[in-house]
Amino acid sequence: MVVRPLEVPLDGAATSHALPFAEPEQAPPNLPPKGQLLKWIGSKQRFAAAIVATFPKNIATYYEPFIGSAAVLATLAPQRAVASDALAPLIDLWSAVAERPEQVVAWYSERWQTMMDGEKVNVYKELRDRYNRAPNAADLLFLTRSCYGGVIRFSKIGAMNTPCGIHRPIAPAEFARRAAAWHERLANTRFVHSDFEAMIDGAAAGDLIYCDPPYSDSESTLYGAQKFTLVRLLDAIDRAKGRGVRVVLSIDGSKRSGQRVCDVPIPHGLFATEHAVTVGRSMLRRFQLPGQTLEHEVVADRLLLTWTA
Repeated sequence: MVVRPLEVPLDGAATSHALPFAEPEQAPPNLPPKGQLLKWIGSKQRFAAAIVATFPKNIATYYEPFIGSAAVLATLAPQRAVASDALAPLIDLWSAVAERPEQVVAWYSERWQTMMDGEKVNVYKELRDRYNRAPNAADLLFLTRSCYGGVIRFSKIGAMNTPCGIHRPIAPAEFARRAAAWHERLANTRFVHSDFEAMIDGAAAGDLIYCDPPYSDSESTLYGAQKFTLVRLLDAIDRAKGRGVRVVLSIDGSKRSGQRVCDVPIPHGLFATEHAVTVGRSMLRRFQLPGQTLEHEVVADRLLLTWTA
């Protein structure tokens, strides 16, 4: 394993405070399902295998308190897991995938056919309006697959306001194939609607927590991000570390082809190892700057581990 000091320290002080940067020696054994089930801002689908490769081999219970697209969870496919999120319809959706996949397929098929039989944008707006009146898993599912860029963006009053995407949502047969694969990967997971702090505080020695929170540099308009504070998360991680829990954190990294490093205040000594994960062009910037190629909007996440890998 190659370990070298980071050029930019975590706390913005002297370079001697930098964490070791670790590069895996071989390709990770775990692979994500073929095709994401939800289109989702910040999804780790394409690089979930690289993230899982940093996890310890022996995990008592796996916790993921910001479940989002569930890409890392589905790639790991643990024997015992608890996943949560602040968005209740999202938890209802993943619970249905794990327990009643045929119902999820029916939800999607019905809405897909309605869109194909009608005028695409008008049908989308009707579904979005219905979701905003009464948030629910079934409408959220189809909105994630048909909204622009998979960006579930909310207004200040809490209404989803992402426009319709220009793409054609995948056909029900393909969605059904994916739903079956994701059901198999998530069968051992219990999904809970919960604040992240309560979930982290429930982990014990021998457990692993993977945190992929809203990114402070770019996701302030996304669901739940308005109430999220990094200080609360870091305090909870510190408490978990003190109990012998291993924690992995994905957080803002370089922007604009690596020319800038986000100023995220990470307490010195909380994490022991750092990996850089290049995640490609920013999906949120693609939403903000439609029609542009965004060659200069490449993002690299920071993957922080509380132990020495």
